[in-house]
Amino acid sequence: MQRRHFLLQSLAAAGKAKAPQILLRSSWQSVNIGDIGHTPGALSLLEKHFPEAEITLWPGELGHGSRDLLTKGYPQLKIVEGGIGKDGKPNNAELARAWQEADLYLSGSGSNFPASNHALAFQDATGKPLGVFGVTSDPVSGLGEQRDPEGGTLKSLRERAMKLPQNHLPADLRKVIDRSAFFFCRDTITRDYLKAQKVKTPVLEFGPDAQLGMHLRDDAKGLAWLASHELKPQKFVCVIPRLRYTPYYKIRKTARVADDDIKDAINNRTVEQDHAKLREMITAYIKATGNKVMVCAEMTYEVELGKEAVVDPLPAEIRKNVVWRDTYWLPDEAASIYSQAQAVISMECHSPLISLHVGTPTFYVRQPTDTIKGQMYRDFGASYWFFEVDETSGRELWSRLEKIVKDPQAAKAKVKSIMATVEARQKRMVDVARATISGRPRGSAGIPGAPNK
Repeated sequence: MQRRHFLLQSLAAAGKAKAPQILLRSSWQSVNIGDIGHTPGALSLLEKHFPEAEITLWPGELGHGSRDLLTKGYPQLKIVEGGIGKDGKPNNAELARAWQEADLYLSGSGSNFPASNHALAFQDATGKPLGVFGVTSDPVSGLGEQRDPEGGTLKSLRERAMKLPQNHLPADLRKVIDRSAFFFCRDTITRDYLKAQKVKTPVLEFGPDAQLGMHLRDDAKGLAWLASHELKPQKFVCVIPRLRYTPYYKIRKTARVADDDIKDAINNRTVEQDHAKLREMITAYIKATGNKVMVCAEMTYEVELGKEAVVDPLPAEIRKNVVWRDTYWLPDEAASIYSQAQAVISMECHSPLISLHVGTPTFYVRQPTDTIKGQMYRDFGASYWFFEVDETSGRELWSRLEKIVKDPQAAKAKVKSIMATVEARQKRMVDVARATISGRPRGSAGIPGAPNK
């Protein structure tokens, strides 16, 4: 009897135990459905593999309907906003309370460890662990001292990254990575560059972009849009354009700076040659199948770009089978529409990730300025559907697409194989986060899944 009473007391105490608290720093911007999708992707993964954890989102920016997307999709999600002051502390009481309650600061996917100074400030103030889910750190391409504004193929960028001196990593970034409990890189070029730089985080591994975890869909809106534009399931493909550099000064309506002249010159020089390849593929697809093509955007500025660079230059007899989406959207509607497509062909990096998650074959046509993040496609087994834009042609794109058209079941089986690899890495990422909070060892001996794979 006494033993039973003790057991009941223990169970009651366990039931009142404080749930693990994660402060998720994410939602960097909302002019890109990929940046929007990073957050629901991370939330879905945590919900699936760490359901007892309570998540508080500390967003960068929640515009274009992304706040409603999150509150509707995750009713229990707490959102706290604010910044840090000159003293390195939260600038409002609500954020200060979130820091105090958090067991782990988790930085979501992005480029070059977004808001890394906030992660460091959090750890300095609280002494609690911080970790990273799926970040790219490109040490070569881009603008700035000793960087290449023209970028390059992934092969050349890897070679150049590995030749950099061991002290190349900026000291502030090295400090925050060294102090991270885990650092998942969304591509193996980032991982191998950081390994060569001798960073000290105990877990430095490949972990795919969090967008791949997003389960949200808006079938009501997406399927209604398809019906209104006479796009039938499995009888159309989606095509997404992109400039080599995003014209943020136009999007944000800010003053131009000198770097914008360099970016605009590269865009103006390459916009026609890049998109001519998409048009050639579209023409071949329509002539061979009689199906339709939907031209849509991943970023706000690409709505008009799709019309100007893809749709308008097409011959009239081809253009009549092309549907131009003239509005921006959210990733849940995109997911619903992509799920109905034969394939998604994109010069942007994240629409193919949405496509893979919903089971649809996809191409990523990478431009040389789009950092090293595209390496993730090779890392999780999608090399056959990955193209360097300067090394491919419209004819080759159609040749690969034709195989999907002729054998859709084989293509969908390939998607399943890719996602099996992705899901194994995703579970590993969440397992490490859980172990960090519980204090268990984080290497392969403590958690299933081989590190650095």
